[in-house]
Amino acid sequence: MASTTTRHIPIAIIGAGLGGLTLARVLHVHGIESVVFDLEASRDVRTQGGMLDIHEENGQQALREAVLYEDFLKLVHTGGEALRLVDQSGKLRLAEEDAGGGTRPEVDRGQLRDLLLDSLPEGTVEWGHKVVSTRPLTDGASTGSHEVTFADGSTVTTDLLIGADGAWSKVRAQVSAATPAYTGIAFIECDLREAATRHPACAKLIGGGFFISLGGERGILGHHEPDGSVHVYAAVKAPSDWLETFDFTDVEAAKRVLLAEFEGWDESLRALIKEADGAFVRRLIHALPVGHRWDRVPAVTLLGDAAHVMSPFAGEGANLAMLDGAELGRALADHPGDVEAALAAYERALFPRSEASAGESAENLEMMLGKNGMELLLAQFEERLAGNPR
Repeated sequence: MASTTTRHIPIAIIGAGLGGLTLARVLHVHGIESVVFDLEASRDVRTQGGMLDIHEENGQQALREAVLYEDFLKLVHTGGEALRLVDQSGKLRLAEEDAGGGTRPEVDRGQLRDLLLDSLPEGTVEWGHKVVSTRPLTDGASTGSHEVTFADGSTVTTDLLIGADGAWSKVRAQVSAATPAYTGIAFIECDLREAATRHPACAKLIGGGFFISLGGERGILGHHEPDGSVHVYAAVKAPSDWLETFDFTDVEAAKRVLLAEFEGWDESLRALIKEADGAFVRRLIHALPVGHRWDRVPAVTLLGDAAHVMSPFAGEGANLAMLDGAELGRALADHPGDVEAALAAYERALFPRSEASAGESAENLEMMLGKNGMELLLAQFEERLAGNPR
């Protein structure tokens, strides 16, 4: 049974994702204590997703601020920056090998999260704390500016409340009435395990890094993982209620549904679905409005998806979350004793940066899953390669 005593936490971070952990780490580097509350029962309760490309201008910058850059380099997946673009007929349209030295090295999300977790003092993260509500304290009867209530009935008060709790943030309501909207795109994810030996043709098709195939307002994306598996994302335009009519844990039924969506595609591409191992995972893609921002609210702010959840078609979500965390931590260190000045400085940089990335993400979604997605994407890559040779 939860204690009825309310604890006071000077800085409370809600959410132990990459952004919240980066913030906690940067604060720790500057000698500032914080507590991270996460709804998961433990750090190992679920897998953390696939590969991430960590960008020089934001994710890597955040890791430097966290004094973890050298350790991060040890996690980089050799060959992970290779790229293959294949059209729906199975024709290879572009292949780029990873020669090393690129600006967006690939790492496993789970390993990166472990790096951040292991860099924090024991007890910084408190697991099994699902937030059900937050509220400002304005009557002066309690210590702290905000109260957080958890599912087990326990509460904490805090002088500074930071929402790093993702797309469906409970903290966001303190500053904004906005909620994420379904973009009309769903990712259906699956894995091909031990790909080189059990699925050799699929492994050869994907190559050593990232893979994209587009056509007919559909897409199949994939990535070769460091453990030898291939992670596949089937991108489908569909109403959310249609997706709810299928049980994607029924592997054979899910395969039939997905293969019908990719009727007419080359069999080498359809094999990425046919040969899937284990259950499929459905992921509806939501986004906040481009340019989402809020007026300064005392002693509370947001970072990562809580502030600017967007589609993954700009590849910036995790990178921005980490940079948000690093910059907020640095702002608090640079303004000792003046939380409001720190939050104002942080948000001045946050809003335009988020708007630019969200706009790019929305445009890329429309481009890639439009009628001429492959041709437009090829033109974009070729333009970048011509202007920025590796």
